Amino acid sequence: MSLYAVQKFLFELNRSEEMQNRYTADRQAEVARFNLTDDEIKALVTPDIGKLFHLGVNGQILMHFAAFHQIDWQDYLQRMRDGIAEYGPVREGVYAMTTRPDEVVAPVHDPPTLKGSH
Repeated sequence: MSLYAVQKFLFELNRSEEMQNRYTADRQAEVARFNLTDDEIKALVTPDIGKLFHLGVNGQILMHFAAFHQIDWQDYLQRMRDGIAEYGPVREGVYAMTTRPDEVVAPVHDPPTLKGSH
């Protein structure tokens, strides 16, 4: 698996109208130009936002890919959550998870009150 290759594909797709046209015409052929695993190819062709997030794709890059596929913001966020539930924690990259999805990392506390304020 090469997170770099997946993100490079998405970055170029997000920026190139010519590549978008090729991808729209034949997704499989366009992703074949990159050194990707079968799992990565399937996630890019489907598109499987949750799987791509699980693989570690940067959310800034991924949100443009989702928009390209006319996936609205709330659905995009839910697909990322569903990806964690289905495939497990983010494996690598800037979003790599070092805790279980159900583990509390920083508990929320009530803010302290100021003494002497009315």
